[in-house]
Amino acid sequence: MKKSFLILVVLLISGMMSAQNGGNDMKKFESQLPQEGRGNVRVAYQGKAIDQMIYEFMEEQGIPGMTLAIVQAPYIPRIVGYGVTDIEKGNLAAAKTLWPIGPISQGFTAVAIMQLYEKGKLDLNDPIGKYLKEIPEPWKSISILQLMQHSSGIADYREQKAFDVSANYQPEQLVQMVATLPLAFDAGTDVKQSATNFLLLTSIIEKVAKMPYHDFVKKHQIDYLGLKQTYFGEDIPNVKQEDVTTTANVHQTFKKDKDYINPSETTTGYVEKEGKLVVAPTISPTSLKGFADIWASAENVSHWDIGLAGSVLIEKPENRDIIYKPTKLANGKTVPAMAGWQFYNHKGLMDIKGNVSGHSAFLSRFTDASELVCVTLLANKEGVDLTNLGRKIAAAFDSSKMGTGANDDLLYTYESLFSVDETMSKIEKVLKTMGIPVFAKFDHGKNAEEVGLKLRPNQVIVFGSPKVGTALMQENPSISIELPLKISVWEDKNGSVWASFPQMNLMAAEYDMESNPVIGKMQELLEKIVIKAASQY
Repeated sequence: MKKSFLILVVLLISGMMSAQNGGNDMKKFESQLPQEGRGNVRVAYQGKAIDQMIYEFMEEQGIPGMTLAIVQAPYIPRIVGYGVTDIEKGNLAAAKTLWPIGPISQGFTAVAIMQLYEKGKLDLNDPIGKYLKEIPEPWKSISILQLMQHSSGIADYREQKAFDVSANYQPEQLVQMVATLPLAFDAGTDVKQSATNFLLLTSIIEKVAKMPYHDFVKKHQIDYLGLKQTYFGEDIPNVKQEDVTTTANVHQTFKKDKDYINPSETTTGYVEKEGKLVVAPTISPTSLKGFADIWASAENVSHWDIGLAGSVLIEKPENRDIIYKPTKLANGKTVPAMAGWQFYNHKGLMDIKGNVSGHSAFLSRFTDASELVCVTLLANKEGVDLTNLGRKIAAAFDSSKMGTGANDDLLYTYESLFSVDETMSKIEKVLKTMGIPVFAKFDHGKNAEEVGLKLRPNQVIVFGSPKVGTALMQENPSISIELPLKISVWEDKNGSVWASFPQMNLMAAEYDMESNPVIGKMQELLEKIVIKAASQY
């Protein structure tokens, strides 16, 4: 018995020493291996790995499929597919999946214009009437640069009742939809995104380059960079895709044809209607020319993005600056946007994003030399804002530089393009448009100044619907402490401006009201208000 007991003690001590040595072994390379930032293998943000963040986001938003690509120039160290690209067929989202990249397509158009500019083929200040003789007279004095800036005031044909994203058009047919409409503002005095601007740019490219827009971009960007999974919509029929509906939803061709191993497949887009996902209208190759007409894999978007980092696509840095810096209008106003890109107070941060039938797309670039992280997210559900998810993913690579500085589980936090004052003013305008009453506004920065203290700009607005709030209090009177609703707008130590509010699902859980559908609608409303106020487009 004694002998058995001694053996057990020895084994336990040996095990403990082995575990301790194992722990020491884990730390013995600590001085050599990256512990944070570039090359760190522990890519997580606020305790959540990237996969977990994406899984939770897709579940919350009802997204069938998504592909993520990460750039740490000149590398693309991570390309991951999640979910399915077609609910009915069960095709998987993968590295080579082809997604319509929506308004990111504007970047290809802008690069094409700058390439012609560098060759001396056109001047950005040329009036577009010099190249386009058949456009309405009021448009002719608008400059090429103003089309790129979205400062033309020309109406967006996508907003017209006659527009059908699935229909095939000639450019003049789309122009005709808005030809008789007055300019929204005098050219060069404001910025409003319009697909018509970029449609006109493609026509100018064709006139100057003496070849179709499609061919010019393919030659000087797609083929030049070797992008094997980047296509114009008109070329999609050439992509080899197996019709799995003929084989009981199971891929078979890859067993006998190497081209079907890890195939490039197009996605099916979805929209939410009455709480269910339904197939969105197909996108015609000609309905969004120059604005949202390109399909690509997330990897190829990232590859093209790396090409933007230096002189590969646009040779001179001063020319790159024209399209990768805020717009300076002729009237002296500065707008934090250009050619579909938006620019933040965070040094070197820019993004381009948006929706196209059944899909959402996002590309952010942290271009400061201390960061150099770019995030591409492509999803097959329309109307999803991927900005916050993209920010958290970037922060997983260096939270001290790219994080929000707030607890993102507790607060919904969205970076604004504008100052605290301007963001708050825009929130008030959005609330007024929605008919939502404002009850109070607090300027904490001003209050601090009045008592001799310093505080970076920080404001809170209080608002809500008494009818909605009363219904919630009828269910649980104690929730009154959380009402009315509040949005805080604040500036951090680096000059970035954030708009934030409490996550409504956490509030619901605190009061045992998770099943109340009003709470979810409140979250959607608050997100809509913040995103609209904090964004240019």
